[in-house]
Amino acid sequence: MKFGTDGVRGVANAELTPAYVLDLGRAAARVLGPGRIVIGRDTRRSGPLLEAALAAGLAAEGAEVELLGMLPTPAIAHLAAVDGVAAAVITASHNPFGDNGIKLFSVGGRKLSDEVERRIEAELADLGQPELRGTDVGTVRSGADGGRRYVEHLTGLFAPGVFAGIPLVLDCANGAMSDVAPTAFRALGADPAVLCASPDGSNINARCGATSPAVLAEAVVANGASLGLAFDGDGDRLIAVDHTGGVVDGDRLIALLAADLRSQGRLAHDSVVVTVMSNLGFHRAMDAAGIKVVTTAVGDRYVLEALNDGGLSLGGEQSGHLIVSELATTGDGLLAGMLLVDLVRRSGRPLADLAREAMTVYPQVLLNVKVAERRSDIATLIAGDIAAVEAVLGGDGRVLIRASGTEPLVRVMVEALDETLARTAADRLVAAVTAACS
Repeated sequence: MKFGTDGVRGVANAELTPAYVLDLGRAAARVLGPGRIVIGRDTRRSGPLLEAALAAGLAAEGAEVELLGMLPTPAIAHLAAVDGVAAAVITASHNPFGDNGIKLFSVGGRKLSDEVERRIEAELADLGQPELRGTDVGTVRSGADGGRRYVEHLTGLFAPGVFAGIPLVLDCANGAMSDVAPTAFRALGADPAVLCASPDGSNINARCGATSPAVLAEAVVANGASLGLAFDGDGDRLIAVDHTGGVVDGDRLIALLAADLRSQGRLAHDSVVVTVMSNLGFHRAMDAAGIKVVTTAVGDRYVLEALNDGGLSLGGEQSGHLIVSELATTGDGLLAGMLLVDLVRRSGRPLADLAREAMTVYPQVLLNVKVAERRSDIATLIAGDIAAVEAVLGGDGRVLIRASGTEPLVRVMVEALDETLARTAADRLVAAVTAACS
C-alpha cells in the first residue's frame, strides 16, 4: 500500500492488515524518530485492533508510545503540537465504516510532506528484522486527559458563556467528535441538540455527518435552531446548515471566514488557500473582494503546505476542511464550527443571509467513476474530450478530472452557468473515462 491524499487507507483486516500496520509503525519510527509518539483513533470497530499493531511496530523500533483512545484528528494534532511530539491517528475519516487508515503527523503535529512519506515507503520496502532487544525496545502506555486538554484549548479562545441562548444542532457522525463537541459547546453556554453521538463501532458516517447533512437539515428546521454543524468521522471537516435547512459547504464557510478575518486585520497578505475543487463562484467572489486565492492540488496537506510556505492564515477545501493556521496545525471541524457560530452571533444576522451574500455558487456536477485501478494519467488519456467540453463552456465554466487519492475512483467535475449544460458535459466525460479505463 502507498500513501494517498491523506495517509494510508484500505479495507480493515483485508488491505489494511495488522501485519502491514505493524510494519508501517516500524518504518514510521525509523523516519520520524524513536521519541514519544501519541496515538488516537476514531470509533471504528477495527480501531483497537490496528492501534495495537501500530503501537507494537513503533515500540519495536524504540518509540515511547502513548495511547490516547478515541479522539478527533485535530485533537491529536493539537496535543502533538503543544507537547512537541509525533502523532498517529487510526481513522478512515469520511470513508465507510469497513475502511480504516493511518494518518501520521511529524513532531509538532504537522502533516507529512511527500518527501517524508517516500522515505517511510522506502523503509517499508527494506525493513528487515528489528535490531533492538530486551530493555532497548520502546514502551506502550495509556494516556489521559487528551480530550479535556483539547476542549480547554478551544474554549479558551472565546469569552465565557459566549454561546448562551443560541439554538444549535450538532451532528457528530457517530465519530470521534461524539463526546468533545457537545462538551465544548456546553462549556461556552450553549445547550445544543445532539445527533448521531452514539457510536457502536459500525455506524460511523452512516447516513449522517458532513457527508450526509440531510438529517441535520431536518433537525435544524424541526428544532427552530439558528444553525447546525456536521462533522465527519474523525472531526477534521465541517459542513454547516442554516435555519432554513440550506447546506453551507466549505467554499462558503471559507469565504465567510476570509471576510471576517480580513475585517479584523488577521487575514495574512489578504490571501486564502483552496484546492482545485473550489467553486468558480468562490474565485470570482474573492476577486471582487480583493482577496488573492492560492490554489493547490486536492488534499488538506497541500493546503497546509501552501499556508506554511506563504505565511498565510486561512485555507481549506470545499469538502469542509477549514484551517486557521494561527490556531491549529490541521483542519479542525470543531474549531471552525465555533468560529462560525461566533461570526453569526457578532453579525446579528442569519447564516442563510451571510452565506448567500458571500458568493454565488456556480452549478457544479461531481460524478465518481469506479475503476479497477487508480489512473493518475486519466486527464491525459481523455485530453481530447476535455478540450471539446471546455470549448463549449468557454470562460463561464470549468472542468476537473482527477483520480481519487483514497479510493479506486476517477472524479469528474464540471461547472457551468447552467446546470443542464454542466450535467451533459459531465456525462460525456464520464463516458470517456469509462472507455479509457475499460
